[in-house]
Amino acid sequence: MQDNYVWHDLKVTATAYNSLQSQTNSRPQITAFGDSLKPGLKVIAVSNDLYKKGLKYNTPVKIKGLEGIYYVKDKMPARWQNKIDIYMGVDVKAAKAWGWRTITIAYGELIDE
Repeated sequence: MQDNYVWHDLKVTATAYNSLQSQTNSRPQITAFGDSLKPGLKVIAVSNDLYKKGLKYNTPVKIKGLEGIYYVKDKMPARWQNKIDIYMGVDVKAAKAWGWRTITIAYGELIDE
């Protein structure tokens, strides 16, 4: 699958979130796109400006310092700019340990064949 993509580096602010009402809304397991979240999924939320730059729904993303491929499955409130939020299930300790960082990500753009 990764062979069908060209990868673009992008410097962003990255935080982490959990599927808890106190951090989201009254339906913390449902993303802005209607997907269901459950611990263990590799999901990120993106700010609206990043969405417009090409980090659309289901875009694969490599996050420096984390293993595997994450997928854009959620969007953030309009007030955020150049920011991703990494889903960490219900592990509040892990989310707090991640904190607030400036990192480089790589997002995949599907190559037309």
